[in-house]
Amino acid sequence: MQMLDALVAVVAGLLIIAGILVMLGPQTLSLARRLRAARPSLPSTEATGGARPRDALPPGLNPKTQRVLISATRLSSWLRAHGQDDVSRELRAAAARLATDEPSGLYAMQTVLRRLRTLELPDRSAGERLRVLSADLRKSVQDRFEQLELLPFGRS
Repeated sequence: MQMLDALVAVVAGLLIIAGILVMLGPQTLSLARRLRAARPSLPSTEATGGARPRDALPPGLNPKTQRVLISATRLSSWLRAHGQDDVSRELRAAAARLATDEPSGLYAMQTVLRRLRTLELPDRSAGERLRVLSADLRKSVQDRFEQLELLPFGRS
């Protein structure tokens, strides 16, 4: 008997829903779209931390300029972590200038790179890491100089 009551309740519920849909008529589809849009979406992979964090870069920059900025950011973070706050600050200032005025930013990067050559670190492995990071930045800066034809040493 309980099975029959459950079946009658399900059929009655379906008939009530069908009656409401008939009364709504053509508005049924637009109402269904609104309900679907109001439902919260699934969280993105960035919000859940599933994706690798990316370096924030201003949109519309040349890819080689972006490469310079990424290299400068890596080096600046490393310098700050190793107590070289002054050089790190200069590097960040040069990167900020690069984003607004590319030629002067590139020249400022070269000035910071010259200063990095004289930087002494007590730890041998830290010195090697500094050399690798600064070589990466130097190559990126040189590539962008050549692309812009801003050859700093008078070469043609």
